[in-house]
Amino acid sequence: MAQATLLSPIGTILIEADAQHVRSIRVMPHDGEVSSPASSNAVADEAARQLAAYFAGRLKSFDLPLAPLASPRGTALREAICAIPYGDRLSYGAVARTIDSGPRAIGQACRRNPMPIIIPCHRVTAADGIGYYSGGNGVETKIWLLHHEQRI
Repeated sequence: MAQATLLSPIGTILIEADAQHVRSIRVMPHDGEVSSPASSNAVADEAARQLAAYFAGRLKSFDLPLAPLASPRGTALREAICAIPYGDRLSYGAVARTIDSGPRAIGQACRRNPMPIIIPCHRVTAADGIGYYSGGNGVETKIWLLHHEQRI
């Protein structure tokens, strides 16, 4: 497994990839320590390049080879989250209705999302507010990402 890091406005981003797929993206809190990656590869480097372009406002959708999911259901949940347009947001319930699912299933998919930002779970919000976010500094990071996309 190869790694690349990217310093971003929301913290250090650690990218893990094998020779064919991006495997995970971790947004580390601003106060978190990240050591230099041991090695990198073309997939991890391309993910870092695309994430840098996203933060610079030059990229609105990612074109990366993502690790496949183990089940068709997981794939459907991922695709429903990815279908939310850049700069928009939908509630857990609204996303669930697009694939005849339940809001809890969408919430679990967001919570378990191994590739935040690329799989834009930050665009999934509670019906009455922002909701939860597991990356970086939590809700503060989610709000930053939503505002970033609305500014561009």
